[in-house]
Amino acid sequence: MKRSLPLTLILSAILVAVAGVSVRHITADQTPSSDVGRSSVKGQGVGKKYVERLDPFLAKAMGEDNIPGLAIGIVEDGQLVYSRGFGVMRLGDPSHPVTQETLFHMASITKPFVATALMQLVEQGKVDLDGPVTRYVPYFQLADARYKTITVRQMVTHTSGMPDVDNYYWDKPEYDDGALERYVRSLKDKLLRWEPGTKFAYSNMAFEVLGDLVAKVSGISFENYVQANILRPLNMRSSTLLLKEANESLVAAGHTKDSGGQLKAIAHYPYNRAHTPSSNLESNVVDMARWIMANLDRGQLDGRTILKKSTHELMWTPAADVGGGRAHVGISWFLEERNGESFVTHGGGDDGFLTYLILVPNRKIGIVMMTNCDRVKLKPIYSAALETALGWDQNVKSGL
Repeated sequence: MKRSLPLTLILSAILVAVAGVSVRHITADQTPSSDVGRSSVKGQGVGKKYVERLDPFLAKAMGEDNIPGLAIGIVEDGQLVYSRGFGVMRLGDPSHPVTQETLFHMASITKPFVATALMQLVEQGKVDLDGPVTRYVPYFQLADARYKTITVRQMVTHTSGMPDVDNYYWDKPEYDDGALERYVRSLKDKLLRWEPGTKFAYSNMAFEVLGDLVAKVSGISFENYVQANILRPLNMRSSTLLLKEANESLVAAGHTKDSGGQLKAIAHYPYNRAHTPSSNLESNVVDMARWIMANLDRGQLDGRTILKKSTHELMWTPAADVGGGRAHVGISWFLEERNGESFVTHGGGDDGFLTYLILVPNRKIGIVMMTNCDRVKLKPIYSAALETALGWDQNVKSGL
């Protein structure tokens, strides 16, 4: 079952594969991709460049790539200066267009929220990054004695040697409070890929364990911890990790494409509480813009502090090479230098959805995009948005 890895690795390969697929365009009554009125632009001087370049580019991309729905938001200097919704929440239903309020399954963009929760506990002296995971989750066990040496830092930097999840059971979702602990207890037959701490390998499984660690140290469920200590303080009012608590009328449906490129609804929505830490954030452009602002201001927003500046600097310090010396992982975030700029990113992808988040800290710029189809060429879209935001010539490619 497909899962997202950092975009510099797996998602780029997916996009290359999708680029060769022949697609049939859905009709205008199915997806009003040319409708750019479902938007918000603040500051004509700032937003004008996005309207002029991105509006026609995105409307065209929606049709050419057969995308059911897409939302995008761009933050500059602490403001959401451009946000757009294109297409529809559900194929064949033009009465429910995508807007900046539409909720998308954010997939692996959930992971930096796990890391933020974890680092809050580190700041409080309740978790030692270099302590063994078993200190905090004593029932965590693998069929490899080396699991006892895995540290919290190794898990949150994808250097633990942990394997990955092979089945998320979206068709058999669990909703109860005990789902995550049961999953962690079920790992006793799993083997490590290699010696912990020796090299990078993306692991959704490791982040499930970290989510359970946050729950056990804090004494409340992982979802409730994130709600109380991240989402609520940042006033991310529509976002939730519990699907049943999301506003159902705002939740976009997921789609995929068959071998002929024809759009179809996915069989099962990608939700299972056993995999909340790796996947289950439901959010929209407005709320994700606030997440961007808080991170660009190193953990602060509207007088609220969710992390210390020094903690943010640690999270954005390279911990392991993931891309032949060009890309690194920090504490959950992916880091890259391109054309003299530093980028902090995370991508996401589950059945029916693709998402991507780019921060340019030195420019105080952030971009988030989300689509309700898992076979979409996102790279041209985020490249165009990034090049417009940075004022790069169209021939200067971001390379991300």
